[in-house]
Amino acid sequence: MVEKPPFAEAPSDLAIIGRYIFTPDIFAAIEKTKPGSGGEIQITDAMRILLKERPFYAVKLEGKRHDAGDKLGFLIATVELALKRDDLGRDFRRYLRSLDLTG
Repeated sequence: MVEKPPFAEAPSDLAIIGRYIFTPDIFAAIEKTKPGSGGEIQITDAMRILLKERPFYAVKLEGKRHDAGDKLGFLIATVELALKRDDLGRDFRRYLRSLDLTG
């Protein structure tokens, strides 16, 4: 588990999306954790401490990941998900086709 590694240094093609269910021992691990990436205490560092003591379990999900952590990613996710909705998709698609995207 590595917090936001550069692409070339990523240890795998898997990502932790950020939904966790922890047992109370995470708090002791957080207290032992020194600031890491960005000068912040990273939950992945605390998780690595616990991993030395016991196993972790995960669910591997298939599908497309949307990164809504920046403005462009939020817009892309909004458009893609709106197009899939039964109650919005048809009308939203029609609206998008009506846009003048030349300028």
